[in-house]
Amino acid sequence: QALSCGGQRQGFLPCALADQFSGSAPRDHCWFAEMESHSDDLPPPPPLPPNAEPIKAESADDLPPPPPLPPIKPEEAKKISKPKRALIARPGFGKRGNPIQLVTNHFKVSLKTTDEFFHHYYVNLKYEDDRPVDGKGVGRKVIDKLAQTYPSELAHKDFAYDGEKSLFTIGALPQINNEFVVVLEDVSSGKTPANGSPGNDSPDKKRVKRPYQTKTFKVELSFAARIPMSAIAMALKGQESEHTQEAIRVIDIILRQHSSKQGCLLVRQSFFHNNPSNFVDLGGGVMGCRGFHSSFRATQSGLSLNIDVSTTMIVKPGPVVDFLLANQKVDHPNKIDWAKAKRALKNLRIKTSPANTEYKIVGLSERNCYEQMFSLKQRNGGNGDPEAIEISVYDYFVKNRGIELRYSGDFPCINVGKPRRPTYFPIELCQLVPLQRYTKSLSTLQRSSLVEKSRQKPQERMSVLSDVLKRSSYDTEPMLKACGISIAQGFTQVSGRVLQAPKVSHNQLLHILFSHRLCL
Repeated sequence: QALSCGGQRQGFLPCALADQFSGSAPRDHCWFAEMESHSDDLPPPPPLPPNAEPIKAESADDLPPPPPLPPIKPEEAKKISKPKRALIARPGFGKRGNPIQLVTNHFKVSLKTTDEFFHHYYVNLKYEDDRPVDGKGVGRKVIDKLAQTYPSELAHKDFAYDGEKSLFTIGALPQINNEFVVVLEDVSSGKTPANGSPGNDSPDKKRVKRPYQTKTFKVELSFAARIPMSAIAMALKGQESEHTQEAIRVIDIILRQHSSKQGCLLVRQSFFHNNPSNFVDLGGGVMGCRGFHSSFRATQSGLSLNIDVSTTMIVKPGPVVDFLLANQKVDHPNKIDWAKAKRALKNLRIKTSPANTEYKIVGLSERNCYEQMFSLKQRNGGNGDPEAIEISVYDYFVKNRGIELRYSGDFPCINVGKPRRPTYFPIELCQLVPLQRYTKSLSTLQRSSLVEKSRQKPQERMSVLSDVLKRSSYDTEPMLKACGISIAQGFTQVSGRVLQAPKVSHNQLLHILFSHRLCL
């Protein structure tokens, strides 16, 4: 009936069209259908006389030019290009309830210097052969070494480096484009010899005494932008400018860099110290690590430092075997599934004893420690020429290094080398370093345990945040000092109101209960 097109609905063209194509209505009931049916019966148009000329439209060249537009003043042009937008003003403040003073996790920030500028530089890191540097954590080491190697060329300035592509200074560097060569000690390489063996007893004293290999980097610093510190001063007054967010981002980067120098684990603007009192065991070789979130915020009352408690998951530090037993929930190393162990250990960092050198795990050996062989070069006592011998990893550490191995012989070795040059260590000589994030999904039991153990009462949280601010020692950070930024030690207090509980009528209560029952 909705699509029928009777006499009462003759004015509805869509219905007529629908009926015309669907055929649901008679032709004599639709005026559009009648028009279409009689279009073929109309007579043809009369012919044109032979001397008639069609009227031509005027071309664009024949038209008169448009009148000139009046000139626009520069002030009016700015108004047109940048329309002013303002937030809707708050209508007022409530007055009901009992007034009360509340304590917030914000700390007031004050600023002394306002005439300086942050200078933003784009950082391009490359190896000696012009390959880009893509490893995480290398950038901070290279920039720290750059500041130590070229202090005069950099005008003895302090840096705020985000660890990737952006570097900030207070005031400009001597050159717009700066290029440097930095030689960095490759700590992760340790004492690995060229033949890929786990150690070397060669009497070549020069090779034995060299503790590190070195890598050469090219550092390019290119000027990108200039950010006024006056934007921070405006944020202190509760006002924002176009540079406010950029300036706040710079001082947030300063906080990250300060925590990085203290050896913290960085997760965006959250920082985690290596303090065993902050660790809670979640089972499965996973621990919850309690840290804090710290960032500058522009508020209605000015700029403040916001600090809050944060939690992340880390791998339980300690012997690698203990982690695998907990992760696979078995009670003996003989029950470990080494295929799963290989996936769980990949890319984790370890320290090996007795050298206490740090490496990154790339995999496991194909054979156990007793049977895994490698080529060891030794000098022949007669003519002094080097001679290569095949030796097992177990025999090398026990006989050549004099290290006692209690249970590693029957288990695979930890591989920390390269695909073509593996480097093996017995598993009992390897320990997982602290503060390594656990990025896999948690089980339901682990998640509920994390929520339960992370809960804090207000007084406990206030005590933790006060201790965090003191331990962070932001007043010793040279970049914050150069900015003239100081942070208050006490919590910011704000006014609040305690409102009475709302009164609910009988009908409203029945409606709520009925709606809740429907939801269930």
